[in-house]
Amino acid sequence: MAPLDHNSEMSLSDSGFEPGGKRNFLQLTDKDGEQPQIASDESGTADSSGLDDSSQERFIGPLPRDGTAGCSGDYSSPSYSYSSILSKSETGYVGLVNQAMTCYLNSLLQTLFMTPEFRNALYNWEFEESEEDPVTSIPYQLQRLFVLLQTSKKRAIETTDVTRSFGWDSSEAWQQHDIQELCRVMFDALEQKWKQTEQADLINQLYQGKLKDYVRCLECGYESWRIDTYLDIPLVIRPFGASQAYGSVEEALQAFIQPETLDGPNQYFCERCKKKCDARKGLRFLHFPYLLTLQLKRFDFDYTTMHRIKLNDRMTFPEELDMSPFIDVEDEVLTSSNVKSSTVLPPGACNSQVTSLWKSPQTESCTDSGAENEGSCHSDQMSNDFSTDDCVDEGICLDSTSSTERVLKPKSLLTFELFSVMVHSGSAAGGHYYACIKSFSDGQWYSFNDQHVSKITQDDIRKTYGGSSGSRGYYSSAFASSTNAYMLIYRLKDPSRNAKYLAVDDFPEHIKSLVQKEKESEEQEKRQREIERNTCKIKLFCMHPVKMMLESKLEVHKDKTLREATEMAYKLMELEGVVPLDCCRLVKYDEFHEYLERSYEGEEDTPMGLLLGGVKSSYMFDLLLETRRPEQVFQPYKPGEVMVKVHVVDLKSETIASPISVRAYLNQTITEFKQLIAQATGLSAETMRVVLERCYNDLRLLYVPNKTLKAEGFFRSNKVFVESSESTDHQVAFTDSLLWKLLDRHGNTIRLLVLLPEQSPGTLANRTLCQKVGGDSDVPFDGSKGNRKSVEAILEESTEKLKNLSLQQQQQGSSTSDSQKSSDASDFEHIESPTQEADSNSSLCVAADNRELENRIRATAGSSGGASSDPENHFACEERSDSEVNNDRSTSSVDSDILSSSHSSDTLCNADSGPIQLANGLDSHSITSSRRSKAHEGKKETWDTAEEDSGTDSEYDDNGKSKAEAQYLYFRAEPCSQDDSSWDAQKCLVVHVDKRITLAAFKQNLEPYVGVTSTQFKVFRVYANNQEFESVRLNETLSSFSDDNKITIRLGRALKKGEYRVKVYQLLVNEPEPCKFLVDTVFAKGMTVRQSKEELLPQLKEQCKLDLSIDRVRLRKKTWKNPGTVFLDYHVYEEDISISSNWEVFLEVLNEPEKMKSMSQLAVLTRRWSPATMKLGPFQEVILESSSVEELKEKLSEMSGIPLENLEFAKGRGTFPCDISVLEIHQDLDWNPKVSTLNVWPLYICDDGAVVFYRDSTEEPMELSEDERNELMKKESSRLLKTGHRVSYSPRKEKALKIYLDGGPAKDPGQD
Repeated sequence: MAPLDHNSEMSLSDSGFEPGGKRNFLQLTDKDGEQPQIASDESGTADSSGLDDSSQERFIGPLPRDGTAGCSGDYSSPSYSYSSILSKSETGYVGLVNQAMTCYLNSLLQTLFMTPEFRNALYNWEFEESEEDPVTSIPYQLQRLFVLLQTSKKRAIETTDVTRSFGWDSSEAWQQHDIQELCRVMFDALEQKWKQTEQADLINQLYQGKLKDYVRCLECGYESWRIDTYLDIPLVIRPFGASQAYGSVEEALQAFIQPETLDGPNQYFCERCKKKCDARKGLRFLHFPYLLTLQLKRFDFDYTTMHRIKLNDRMTFPEELDMSPFIDVEDEVLTSSNVKSSTVLPPGACNSQVTSLWKSPQTESCTDSGAENEGSCHSDQMSNDFSTDDCVDEGICLDSTSSTERVLKPKSLLTFELFSVMVHSGSAAGGHYYACIKSFSDGQWYSFNDQHVSKITQDDIRKTYGGSSGSRGYYSSAFASSTNAYMLIYRLKDPSRNAKYLAVDDFPEHIKSLVQKEKESEEQEKRQREIERNTCKIKLFCMHPVKMMLESKLEVHKDKTLREATEMAYKLMELEGVVPLDCCRLVKYDEFHEYLERSYEGEEDTPMGLLLGGVKSSYMFDLLLETRRPEQVFQPYKPGEVMVKVHVVDLKSETIASPISVRAYLNQTITEFKQLIAQATGLSAETMRVVLERCYNDLRLLYVPNKTLKAEGFFRSNKVFVESSESTDHQVAFTDSLLWKLLDRHGNTIRLLVLLPEQSPGTLANRTLCQKVGGDSDVPFDGSKGNRKSVEAILEESTEKLKNLSLQQQQQGSSTSDSQKSSDASDFEHIESPTQEADSNSSLCVAADNRELENRIRATAGSSGGASSDPENHFACEERSDSEVNNDRSTSSVDSDILSSSHSSDTLCNADSGPIQLANGLDSHSITSSRRSKAHEGKKETWDTAEEDSGTDSEYDDNGKSKAEAQYLYFRAEPCSQDDSSWDAQKCLVVHVDKRITLAAFKQNLEPYVGVTSTQFKVFRVYANNQEFESVRLNETLSSFSDDNKITIRLGRALKKGEYRVKVYQLLVNEPEPCKFLVDTVFAKGMTVRQSKEELLPQLKEQCKLDLSIDRVRLRKKTWKNPGTVFLDYHVYEEDISISSNWEVFLEVLNEPEKMKSMSQLAVLTRRWSPATMKLGPFQEVILESSSVEELKEKLSEMSGIPLENLEFAKGRGTFPCDISVLEIHQDLDWNPKVSTLNVWPLYICDDGAVVFYRDSTEEPMELSEDERNELMKKESSRLLKTGHRVSYSPRKEKALKIYLDGGPAKDPGQD
């Protein structure tokens, strides 16, 4: 495709165009990196002379967004193209990028930019860099933004520099604010920044008006008043309590100045009459600003539903607004005279000059400081943030030659022209702002919707009047969404003052310099983008000789050669001085499968763009910077090869070596593959066994010689284990062989870091060691210091002993009889010694040796602690230990581990006789991969419950042994080195353990290291955020644990079989917070409710200082905050009462002995409603013998004294205590339902704890005035919000809008 020369004089046919009605295709491309542009003038206004309106993109309303809020697809696309933001809108105007939720800011900035007087004044201000940091200068950043909006060739520009000057961080971009609030705050900030400059009074000159707040006595005509300034006029959409909204802006303005009469209790105290008189209070406009801002108050608060709402009623506004009907001529003359004399009345002061204008006693005027705030009905509407002591009126006024001469202002001088409509689309809960703005250059209306700018018409403006569809109630819904005008800005039609936009040629010199600076910056950005568009970005990995595997991102230009890219990668991975450059090369790599796809021999001079298949920001493959030693030669990697990691297994030492990489082809046979491995490892191919690990827990022996690797399931990256020896192990079935057991153990062994308790084992043994059942209690304690050995010495000796025992097991396994196994198991159950491992052919008990080891540890402990073996003394010690060490049960929450059930609480475990290399020589998948037993893959997650309560007992026989074949479980512990953990190495163990071991067996193996029996310590799993959760299900395995997980051991009695941790809360029915946490305790299966109370009361007395009588407390069901079934003393847990892990229960203190004696009774909580006093009485409990409505009404009548025929009741709604506003309870509840029993619709009272309100039907509600009702409404709203009731939705808490003049918010030093 040849480019066309636009300077050529060749005809179209000579240029290759085909005649005869055939289609000719043209492609518009970049020229020298420049995107195609539509010509526009330099002033920032569109040249639309040659463009028809129908050809323009017309849009009104919010645009749909892709990706993040506030961003178009141009910015959220992962492969994103800059074409959309580089091509300027055909309107000639530039949009603003929405940072996230900054549409309100964009709309205001575009309005200010399109205001000629504001833009020109901003350009005339010159920034002095020596006086202020440009980053924090708000006027300078606005100036830069306006320059870019006028001169940039982009479609949209960022506002981050402006918001940074506000002192905002990135989180502010996610806060939506009110556009009127931003306008006020930003004007205030500009005034502060412009002090002592020519622009110091710019905001007041353009936007400030004046009005008079007056009160006039209707008896004597005396009037007191004060002058207020305003920047915007807030117009009410719909008056409070009214059903109809104002139809137009003119109607709302008339209502704004409509006076109200102060009479009755609101009478005004007249200074002249010296008494309270009827008066008229209101507002009068004195001057209108040059730029008139009207805020349509569409956001209101609904006191019925207690949340913010948006009023979507229709309100029209004219294109030209005549304000002459809304100004008081007499007041205007008065203030004009005041202006001419350059004096302004401060609040609370008299001005004799003004007073002398009005000689009639009926119109005598004076500022009355005492009446300024009295009965003010408009004080909440006005914007009085700006000072009123300004002596110059820059608004619209009349010049009067004398105090007696009145000149009426011509109507034309009070005509305002609409030029900006800021629109809100959405609800009170959130929405989107955009601006419709008329250009003063061509009179055309444009929609500025973030980065999108388009032409619109007057019809589009009329669509913003509002008006919700369907029936309109008192208030619109809190979530009713509509698009309507929110702020209107008018400009006075005055040819002498109306300015035009400054053209680029007329810019001040400092602005021209700024334009040039921004142009150069934009050109540099364009060149940088061009480089970015031609840069390949790909993940780079490197096996660093010192730092191990490193990962980085290689960014290389598409024209750079492979040799140059290798040099860049070499420097990026910091290999200089470690490996020579000629010993490195880049290869294609798949990091996920750890697969080397191919090498690039002979392509060192090939460009990277061609080598990688084009320029992309991400690729489906990676690059690996491979290194070699100087004497080695790189192996070529050809496409189509598969990579195999070969681990050599040594049966004699029972070790697995580090992997060796071998490349093979999928069409090779197993025989050929063995020859390949033999060459790489030096093993014999004749006796070689190859085992493929296809996935977790899937070991496959490759024994068919002619089968191909592809048929065996080889893929890109594979792992095999090979063994070649003369042993007879290869003659037995693979699953019975020693090789299989080693590989199985290797795949299931994990490395855990175990933190032991603070005290030494000896001390712990003295305090909490239980007496052994059998002959162990008679073991003497050696108190001689000379004979005492350290725990480390005992552990070292025990490790050697266990290794020898493992060898004995293998030798004696075949001759062990079943009777011996039974005897050994029985012996084990008695002594509870640390268990060791037994394989499928042997269950030889090693309890005697372990008993000897344990006794020696006790002897070591006893020599230092001197504890008595008296059982009574022991249990006292145990209780003390439990309360001291584990007094934080409430924090020992549920262990949410998913533990598969391979129950073997008494399975023997054996330490391995040879050291297995778990930490060294294995690839990343060999240890961390968790093999899951297929038999238990579908088990559900179980929580912190007592042991063997999860319904898994059927999997085990009467002795608790697994019905399946015994598994080969591995356990080995060693002291922790400083490199292994951040914990204290002296208190830490590194444990290598088969994750299929049960928690019970794991704890028993830890006994020698902790120094107490497994029932006297607890296991806590430590998570990434250092949160600890207790693991208590002894019949479950460690399958959810992975390498380097941390475990903390704490002293204290662990849960026994059938025990549950229970949280006890106190039920306080008449308190503001009816649910109060008391203690954590333990309930057991088979325990009666009375027994649990007997154990609970001493705990409450000790921990909560509650001295309670057992006959004056009850326990009852707790469902969230709702009280439920009352538990009777004879109820038995797990028989009559279902109990679960982390159970919660209410404890209720009774004022009298328990009346509930039977499950047939029903306990109902009742509360009296008194309409005459508008109050609710306290809760009182009623015990019913049946579910009869008549019985309930009789009991209520007897208790309250209300005649039975006048008694009405209703069921409470929601969560206990079923709070409801006293203003709504009389009508909203379903009073006196027509039912005879409580357990049917609409009551459904079937359990204890239901809430019932009752009242006297003859009692009339209290008469409330409007003020009393409003006051009560506020009190009830506050009360219900505090208790969390009657809140149907909870919008995000709004953050106050602030602009920080010092560049950022001051951080509270007391806050972390």
